[in-house]
Amino acid sequence: EVQLVESGGGWVQPGGSLRLSCVVSSGVFKLMPMSWVRQTPGKGLEWVSSISSGAGTTTDYADSVKGRFTISRDNTKNTLYLQMNSLKTEDTAVYYCATGARGSGDRGQGTQVTVSL
Repeated sequence: EVQLVESGGGWVQPGGSLRLSCVVSSGVFKLMPMSWVRQTPGKGLEWVSSISSGAGTTTDYADSVKGRFTISRDNTKNTLYLQMNSLKTEDTAVYYCATGARGSGDRGQGTQVTVSL
């Protein structure tokens, strides 16, 4: 069973930045495409970004975050990252890391991100 533990969420003002981390307990992390998804009460679960397995040379982003968020991975630390810049109030959500190219696999417990004045 894969375990995923997110951290790095919190409160930030609009325009600010946060960096989310997700430690994955799997001996084959480097072989797994990974994703970030987020959930808000009104919108449900929304895919945010994905990164390919291995060196992570291929990344993809939802239009709503393109140019502001950057996904990356460190296979030596079994860790997935999401750098979030120029945050907007509509980015407020619980963020989950997930296995799979569109985050359709296992998910962690999530970390809350709140963007407000």
